[in-house]
Amino acid sequence: MMDSTPLHTTAVAAFLQDAQVLLARSQECLQHLELISNDPDACQSLNAALDTLARRADTLDLHEVAHYAFTLQQLLAPACAQQHLSGDSLPVLAACLTLLDWQLELLDPQTGQLDMDTEEQQLLLSELATALGQPSTQLCTDCRQTGAPCAHPHLDQDLSAPTRAH
Repeated sequence: MMDSTPLHTTAVAAFLQDAQVLLARSQECLQHLELISNDPDACQSLNAALDTLARRADTLDLHEVAHYAFTLQQLLAPACAQQHLSGDSLPVLAACLTLLDWQLELLDPQTGQLDMDTEEQQLLLSELATALGQPSTQLCTDCRQTGAPCAHPHLDQDLSAPTRAH
């Protein structure tokens, strides 16, 4: 169960402020990538912002946000490394960042709970994987099949590895 002590509530509030800054940085990187396809600096900054957001959310047990941001970052990392972040993938990435913004807006700062279904999140991540030429299997299969928010500890695992323990 989510910790709702005043200390945790304060930490979640601080996270939400920092997360808005990281999201704004991500959106600026996207705008830069729309102007200059595959710019390595924009890709690196976007990856770093999403990774920081995911890790901070995970530290606070904000599982839904952590999983979504981390999965998004993991899909983008190889695309950036292969200079394959342009064209059709950018509008899907924009939709993914918009959903992340909604998640941050709707996150209950008292409980850390996010009362959203995961269908749109799963659809967008699958669309992004397709646009980037990556298999959707890179996403958490167990959680995608059940439709439940993922609470698995992926943040210290390589999602491209063929086997994962849950």
